[in-house]
Amino acid sequence: MFSFDFMRNAYLASTMIAIVCGFIGVFVVARNMSFLTHTLSEIGFAGAAFGMFVGITPLNGMLLFTMVSSVLVGRMSTKAARRENSISAISGLFIGLGVLFLALSNKSASYATNILFGSVVGISPSDVYQMVILAVIVLVVLFLIYRNLKFDSFDPVGASAQHVHSGLMSVLFLLLLALSVSVAAQIVGSLLIFILLTLPAASAKYFAHSVSGMIFVAIVCGLLGVWLGLYLGYITNLPVSFFIATIECGLYFLALIYNHFKEGV
Repeated sequence: MFSFDFMRNAYLASTMIAIVCGFIGVFVVARNMSFLTHTLSEIGFAGAAFGMFVGITPLNGMLLFTMVSSVLVGRMSTKAARRENSISAISGLFIGLGVLFLALSNKSASYATNILFGSVVGISPSDVYQMVILAVIVLVVLFLIYRNLKFDSFDPVGASAQHVHSGLMSVLFLLLLALSVSVAAQIVGSLLIFILLTLPAASAKYFAHSVSGMIFVAIVCGLLGVWLGLYLGYITNLPVSFFIATIECGLYFLALIYNHFKEGV
C-alpha cells in the first residue's frame, strides 16, 4: 500500500488533519460552534468551485472564501434568535454559488464529487506540503493562545473577570477554524468536514475530564478514523469519506454507551 505515492501523501496529509481537527475540535464543541463548521463547509465548497473557475487550486479557493467569511458568519450567528435563519441564508447562498461556479468552469461531475466528498488519489505532493504548512501554522497559533482560549471557551465569565480579550480570542479562533476546514476538506470533502471537527471531540468529553485529556483522546479518535478509513478505502476501492464517517460515528456511539453504563454504576 505504501509503495504508492498517493497513499503516502494521503496518510501524511490525513495525520496532520486528524491532529489539527482533534485539537481545535475540542474548542469547537466547548464554544457550541458545531453549526459553524457546517456553514463553513458549504462556503468552502463554493470557494473550491470558484478556484477551479478562475484557474487556481481548489484549496486556495477554499482558503480565500473561508478566511474572508468566517469572522462575518461567526458574528452574524452569535445571537441564538437569528442563528438558524442566518445559517439557512448563508448556506443556501454559497451552495448556489458553488453550483454556479462549477457550471461556469465547464468541469465534469467528477470534479464536483471530489470537492464534496474528498479525493485521496487527487492529492499531489504540492497539496500535501501546503496542507502540512497550514496545519503547522494552526497548531503553533493554538499553542500560543492555548491558555487564554481554554479560559475563554470553558469559563467565559472567569475569563472576562481576568480581562481576557474575548473578542480577539473569538476572531483568532474563527480564522483558525477556517484554516482547519480548508485543510480537512482535502480528505473528507466539504460536506463531511464537520465529522472530523466535531465527532472526535464530542466522543472525547465522555472519556476525559481535563481539556488536555480531551484533546489527546480527540486526536486519537481522529487518527483512528482517518488511518482505518484510508486502509479500508484502499482494499475495498470504496470512498474513504464513507469509512471515516462510519468509524467516527461508531466511536461516538461507543462513547455514549460507555457514559450510559458509567452513570448507571
